Amino acid sequence: MIDPQLLRKDVALVAQKLATRRFQLDVDLYTQLEARRKVLQASAEDLQAKRNQFAKQIGMKKAKGEDASVEMSQSQECNESLSLATAQLDLLQKEIADFLMNIPNLPHESVPVGSDETGNVEILKWGDPPQFDFPIKDHVDLGAMHGLDFESAAKITGSRFVVLKGSLAKLHRALAQYMLDLHTEQHGYQEINVPFMVNAASMRGTGQLPKFEEDLFKVPRKMSDPDSPDQEGTDTENFYLIPTAEVPVTNLARDVILNALDLPIKYVSHTPCFRSEAGAYGRDVRGMIRQHQFEKVELVQFVKPDQSLEALEQLTLDAQAVLEGLGIAYRKILLCTGDMGFGSAKTYDLEAWIPSQNTYREISSCSTMWDFQARRMLARMKDGQNKPELIHTLNGSGLAIGRCLVALIENNQQADGSILIPQPLRKYMGGLEQIKPNLQ
Repeated sequence: MIDPQLLRKDVALVAQKLATRRFQLDVDLYTQLEARRKVLQASAEDLQAKRNQFAKQIGMKKAKGEDASVEMSQSQECNESLSLATAQLDLLQKEIADFLMNIPNLPHESVPVGSDETGNVEILKWGDPPQFDFPIKDHVDLGAMHGLDFESAAKITGSRFVVLKGSLAKLHRALAQYMLDLHTEQHGYQEINVPFMVNAASMRGTGQLPKFEEDLFKVPRKMSDPDSPDQEGTDTENFYLIPTAEVPVTNLARDVILNALDLPIKYVSHTPCFRSEAGAYGRDVRGMIRQHQFEKVELVQFVKPDQSLEALEQLTLDAQAVLEGLGIAYRKILLCTGDMGFGSAKTYDLEAWIPSQNTYREISSCSTMWDFQARRMLARMKDGQNKPELIHTLNGSGLAIGRCLVALIENNQQADGSILIPQPLRKYMGGLEQIKPNLQ
């Protein structure tokens, strides 16, 4: 959530910045809401002052043994009016909060202005795409020779799911182990295992709710469960399958005041991710690029505000190191204002080379969310005797395992259908240097 003080100070400027994100702020509605808030708040404060004055007068009269019935009657009327004004103000504050929850983050000043992906800026390219002297296969046809099975997945579940068998399943597991070991042993992250379902408050905290509810999978919760105490609001009757480990890991800081001396805090987590892809029907219907369920190694950081941009650069380098270790050519892209995610203040995408598509495809997105998520979650830090202040949160894929598997097998395919195993993965593969196709 953006800082309400920014809106109150200069709503026109905020609207202008949001317009670069293709978001039209309803300035008239906000102005009306804010005007009503000021009137109600002034009225409540005035009634509060009168109530205090009546209480003082009643106390003085009673101390002198005088009749205070008139003041007591006036005080009762004042209390009733104050209760009504307070209730109206609470409802209006909720309406304003709901309005704010649907506003995306403001882009950082270093983000290029652009309306869509054509405005993104290429920062660098690493590695040379491989050259083949034989007809290459895409990961679907190549994977079918090694245990990639979409038909079984469609039978037991539906489309956009996959079954991995044999050496390909082992290679998928090896990628996760390699990423976790790299980030914990060389990059200073603490591994953490988190629930794969979260409550609505967690989804709101990181920005998935309310805006992206249609992209989430809900799991109805029985409210009669004694371990699930009733909470206010109908949306708390559901759990949600996580779309990314960013949600449960980042929410560890919700309603917490961290010690500034403990920052930065760096977590890495390997989880499945579940996405309905409600807005992506017809896109990447073939293969593993866009799935309802996939696995990802996620990087999350909690940092001091003045460390945010530096932390983003380092987090992105941590993700890049995975691709470089595997020898997969990639490029780094700075997203423009019109192509960034809802909660991001600045984002780098890493795109891996996919030979069958003759192009680079996103394999990691690394963002600083500034204080956007922290304000929604009340995630704060305290430095000595200073007042608590909001932390900054960052996250990035380190990496998406399924897409990494796609890039790896396509870039390392051989003429006979074998797949070379990059050196860092061989210890997780029992020393294998390549996996051969099952041609039976």
